[in-house]
Amino acid sequence: MDANSSAISRFKAQANKFSGILSKGLGKTTGRLIKELIYGIQACKDIKISNIARSLQEDIKLIKTEDRLCRNLAAEDFSNHINEQIIRLGDDKITDEMVIAIDPGDITKPYAKAMENLCGVYDGSEGVGAQGYHLCQVTAANLEHNKIVPLYCEAYSSLEKDYVSGTKKITDTIDKVIQKTGTSGVWAIDRGGDCNEIIQHFTSNDLNFVTRLKLNRWLLTKNKNGGIVAVKADRLETHATLPYKAQINKIEDGKETVINITFGIQRCALFDTPGQWFNVVIIKGFGQHPMVLLSNLEPQNTEPKEVYKIVEIYLTRWKCDECYRYIKQSYNLEDIRVRSYNGIRNLVAIINAIAYFTSIYLGMNLKLKLMVQKVFILSKRFFGIPSFFNYAMADGIFELLKKTKAGIFTHNKKDNPPQRYLLSLFPE
Repeated sequence: MDANSSAISRFKAQANKFSGILSKGLGKTTGRLIKELIYGIQACKDIKISNIARSLQEDIKLIKTEDRLCRNLAAEDFSNHINEQIIRLGDDKITDEMVIAIDPGDITKPYAKAMENLCGVYDGSEGVGAQGYHLCQVTAANLEHNKIVPLYCEAYSSLEKDYVSGTKKITDTIDKVIQKTGTSGVWAIDRGGDCNEIIQHFTSNDLNFVTRLKLNRWLLTKNKNGGIVAVKADRLETHATLPYKAQINKIEDGKETVINITFGIQRCALFDTPGQWFNVVIIKGFGQHPMVLLSNLEPQNTEPKEVYKIVEIYLTRWKCDECYRYIKQSYNLEDIRVRSYNGIRNLVAIINAIAYFTSIYLGMNLKLKLMVQKVFILSKRFFGIPSFFNYAMADGIFELLKKTKAGIFTHNKKDNPPQRYLLSLFPE
């Protein structure tokens, strides 16, 4: 067996094993579907049902495979089950020092008409309203940025019958994660988390957090004379000093940019809850306006390194955004084309499970080291692996599985059996 055949065989075996873990407690039909999706999406590097069906290489008409996949995707919503399994698997990977980023997002479907529960969303990339589905994703990362743990990803619609609000969806998601992880890690969220309900949810559950404030948020703070004053976040710097400096190297689209920032820390309370005080870090240098971060973390002292930890935690949230982009870009998530709401929710949860599979699961077993190395070589990035290596893994797995002549259910058979093992019906 050559190196490619060995790597293919090992990959299929691990995909089978991982799928079995995810489908534990579900029915046989759903278990088979999960196995087909985990393998098929990676084999075609796409989320379209037609391409997934083609990658399964079944000995039946392609349309029959497509119909079965669509029918089984619509039959039941197993997305919560998948997310629960991923949180359970990732639980012991989360340490107190890790950042847990919660990131609301969306899938836009501007031309769709027949998809179930299409709702209004805000397309952040275009800055306009659109139609599609909301996403809520949770990803953990360490401060060294060399370990990313996908934990949760849910697609939902504001038109579903149990929907209350985006804020309620975020707090419910936090609850689902901390049922397994407890108070480990530091939660980080963008300006979408600047609301009293979410901040109080963090504090009432004894969770450490850092959230970016909206610049029109009213705060209470002490002025330079010691009096309590109300001030908007964008004017907070007039009542604080920014004595610290740092240099940040930001890599975006393959280009490295050096950013010089100044920052300082100030005690503040939310205007609506004046008895509860937090630390607020004001940062200048990222743009025309200051970045204002609110946290319940208490630096051990006012040394720059201690204060910078709060900045570093929030910047690590940006690193977690790479997982969100990976999920969208590597498998063309915006091109999702199933009509049923169950199907949409299930596919999004499966894509997140694939992110966990490539970033964490395959690296847990040292015996798989050679297979992963082979995948990187096939991705043509072995000597230049990007900081978030899932992109390379997705490319490498796609290239690897191009060479197979059988789908996931024949992983124990040789893709290219030597001629000496074949029965010759027409000997020369």
